[in-house]
Amino acid sequence: MKTHDQPVAAQGRIETPLGPLTLWASARGLMAVLFDAQKHHPGDSAAPLDPHHPHIALAAQELNEYFAGSRRQFAVPLDPQGTPFQQAVWQALLEIECGALSSYGEVARRVGRPAAVRAVGAAVGRNPLSIIVPCHRVVGSDGSLTGYAGGLPRKRALLALEGALSAELAA
Repeated sequence: MKTHDQPVAAQGRIETPLGPLTLWASARGLMAVLFDAQKHHPGDSAAPLDPHHPHIALAAQELNEYFAGSRRQFAVPLDPQGTPFQQAVWQALLEIECGALSSYGEVARRVGRPAAVRAVGAAVGRNPLSIIVPCHRVVGSDGSLTGYAGGLPRKRALLALEGALSAELAA
């Protein structure tokens, strides 16, 4: 993933079991997957609604397959906008397999900044590609469910869908 400022070329909306998602795409790839009113939501885009834009259509199909339980990895091209540090963190999140969990400390070590756990947490919280860049798979060092921009109930539901929750975390 590279840092660059691409304009939002198109947007789309899909309904999911966890509420509607807004999808933004540039010519290069999917830029955002946003729950309504999620923390750090960048606001509305003036981009036209275009459910047939190739990145929007592919993301919608893959997200529907994910929620149906038939997709564990996403193939849609990505184009998130962020600082080089955020980009490194988001890239590290893509390495956490479906059904697995990682801690903020593990992600910090993975990006070569083991002392930057809080900065990693901030970058994880600013992930613009909910679900596809799996920030929901990051938990506290003690295994507890901690912050999620879309809300902890959604984080719990995503982890349950992926089979990553122990019985005590699922409750």
